[in-house]
Amino acid sequence: MSIKVIATLFLCFFSCAAYAELPASVIDALKQSRIPQASVGVYVQAVDGTRPSITHNAEIGLNPASVMKLITTNAALDLLTPAYRWKTEIYRDGDVINGVLNGNLIIKGYGAPSFKVQDFWQLLMRLQQAGINEIKGDLIIDKSIFAEKSGNRPAFDAEIWRAYNAQSSAFLVNGRHTSFRFSTTDTAVNVNQEFELNAVKVVNNMQLSQGACGDWRNRFAYTVKTEPDGVVVTFNGTFSPDCGERYLELSVLDDEQYAFYTFKKLWRELGGVFNGKLKNQALPEKQDLSEEQSLSATHNLKISVIKVVEQVSEPLGYVIRDMNKWSNNLTARQLLLTLAAEKQVLPATEAKGETVVKNWLASKSIEAKELVLENGSGLSRIERVSSQHLGQMLVSAYNSPVMPELLASLPILGLDGTAKNRLKDSVAQQRVHLKTGSLDGVSAVAGYVLSSQNKRYVFVFIVNDANAAASRTAQDALIEWVYNH
Repeated sequence: MSIKVIATLFLCFFSCAAYAELPASVIDALKQSRIPQASVGVYVQAVDGTRPSITHNAEIGLNPASVMKLITTNAALDLLTPAYRWKTEIYRDGDVINGVLNGNLIIKGYGAPSFKVQDFWQLLMRLQQAGINEIKGDLIIDKSIFAEKSGNRPAFDAEIWRAYNAQSSAFLVNGRHTSFRFSTTDTAVNVNQEFELNAVKVVNNMQLSQGACGDWRNRFAYTVKTEPDGVVVTFNGTFSPDCGERYLELSVLDDEQYAFYTFKKLWRELGGVFNGKLKNQALPEKQDLSEEQSLSATHNLKISVIKVVEQVSEPLGYVIRDMNKWSNNLTARQLLLTLAAEKQVLPATEAKGETVVKNWLASKSIEAKELVLENGSGLSRIERVSSQHLGQMLVSAYNSPVMPELLASLPILGLDGTAKNRLKDSVAQQRVHLKTGSLDGVSAVAGYVLSSQNKRYVFVFIVNDANAAASRTAQDALIEWVYNH
């Protein structure tokens, strides 16, 4: 073996060892938290570099919790573009005479994750402006773009009514969640729905308590009882005036019920008349025909349905901000299924979405064979990715046209979103864009650090361990080390 080869191997040995070494501050923090280094995956690389600065267990697939949303976000931005918008369409299958629809009203959803009550109100107002004020038939909801099984998965945990457990749907109104607002008077605790539906009845057995607000959420309990015409939600416990106003988000109605009851409420408030029922079925053929095309058709051609109005959502670039700033799981689920709907054969499934994402990563020379995408949100016990492949994707994303939208969607350290109260006194504050994730036994953080020398780095820190919740100090130590690097 030549001296040159020996020298090369010698240098490689020491450089590789250096790359594998965690900073001393991180090692100390892990020791104090009783987290073995074997449970940790770390990857750090400059966005303009070709090799990592730190790599520790980086090749091992770990559960990243909500940090998985970074992959879903980047794939959607790249494949759909930041300008992508979801549409929602309304059809009729009968004639309209003097404002009366002698037939059914059909709503076709395309998976819009941010279709809120105000958007529904605007859509129905446009429907009335199109000349329909009374509906003699039923309300039909077409959710066929997503496979039916996608909306009937078991809850992630025992908190089956919590909003984070809501399942995806091709027609989703307000995330199908009911926001309960808790407040006090001098003598009582008030519990009100922020957007009130008559189908959701509240039984308030809450009592006033004194003292600090503290862990307010664990001082009361709730039960949900399903009835033929809705649900009854009963609250028992105490609430302190020191808490001010607090909110609890629950999904006590399924997607169709929530949409139906919201439709009836808004339609009535707009002065419309409707006494029909709810049906779930796909549109018949020729649903692409517009009002004008149908009216110009020959008298011998019978048209099954006629499109009346269409509405589009906010662009993807705006939608992902809510998703990542506040870690909205349902939006991420909708996004993965939208990727499947746009890039695979319908109906969309999570498995098809996973295929789309893996193919997309492979097109960037990232062969993430360990990647497991159950729903794209990170709210999963089986999702996996290595810190190396996640870090490489973030480097690629920074050097891509969608970099501004991706960065803008992430919480800013010490300033907003889920990172608002993190490292408030650090010199790195406001110089870090990051996504956090946590489950029982999982804690992760990943994103971008602008160092003290104004050089930007990608960092990934994933912990899978019984003591993972205690790893935040070690994560913060890595962030500050990168900033001072």
